[in-house]
Amino acid sequence: MKLIIQIPCFNEEDQLPHTLALLPRQIEGFETVEWLIIDDGSADATIETARRCGVDHIVRLTNHKGLAAAFQAGLDAGLKLGADVIVNTDADNQYESADIPKLVGPILRGEADLVVGDRQIDVNEHFSYVKRRLQRLGSWVVRQASSTEIPDTTSGFRAYNRDAALQMTVVSSFTYTLETIIQAGKLLVALDHVPIRTNPKTRESRLFPSMTAYIRRNALSIFRVYSQYEPLKVFWAGAAVMGVAALGIFIRFLIDFIANGGRAEHVPSLIAGAVLFNAAMLLGALGVIGDLLAAQRILAQRTFERVRRIELQLGVQPSHYERGTPPTAGTPQPAPDECPDDREALEV
Repeated sequence: MKLIIQIPCFNEEDQLPHTLALLPRQIEGFETVEWLIIDDGSADATIETARRCGVDHIVRLTNHKGLAAAFQAGLDAGLKLGADVIVNTDADNQYESADIPKLVGPILRGEADLVVGDRQIDVNEHFSYVKRRLQRLGSWVVRQASSTEIPDTTSGFRAYNRDAALQMTVVSSFTYTLETIIQAGKLLVALDHVPIRTNPKTRESRLFPSMTAYIRRNALSIFRVYSQYEPLKVFWAGAAVMGVAALGIFIRFLIDFIANGGRAEHVPSLIAGAVLFNAAMLLGALGVIGDLLAAQRILAQRTFERVRRIELQLGVQPSHYERGTPPTAGTPQPAPDECPDDREALEV
């Protein structure tokens, strides 16, 4: 079996050597462990650093597309490079690489198709109090939307077997973490989670400029993905709210109309009720249309999965692919002269 560890990168020249130096080259259950870097249009020497540190494969996106697009490109490349299992981790070394064997364990035992690393947010010293509360709230919302039991839904430390990777289709331009869990919960993908360790923060996140932006973007991502798979629930819930509000206004108008002896003294309320009723009908219709589109989306996703399988059988090469500089046999880690800056950091 082959394991490919993929790392989406954007201007990670400084962080990458340390992260790569800690990645394993041998894991029980796999004959081959290879490294894949997805360069998301970096303007620094990320690719040169990756080659110097012995990366096996490189996907070079021509311009900056965002984390979700880089992740999807990595999944596609990993499949075409023959991976049986793909592990995704971050270039900033947030996740403890020594936990990769634990992460792939449920897949090797045949218990799961997708395994998410649980950072144990409640007791993680690297998270502030506010971030812990927000992560717990966000994960709860995603669990309700996906019908899963993943405690840490924003964790990017994950393992996918071939079947799970073939089914994943990320359309979000912001992040893949929430979308893939909701997607997996709606598809034939068995999910599991394992506790993992994290390392101290080495730099600020590049995904969002502030906590407010993080909350706003994640909320929009959850709503968008959930609406794609459950449009009837989303739009009919809105229609029900509008309908109840319209009914309340109509009842109030009727009571006043009867009490005043048939004189209409609250015409604006009647107009407001009519507007809300029309809005409820419109939302209900959008729910039906969305449900029909959701069925078409599932069919399109199944077609896309079959196209992927055909490409694998035909041996289609990954897009934007470049061969890396893997180490020679018997050299599990980058040599000292390949990542000198990182080795100095490790000695300190």
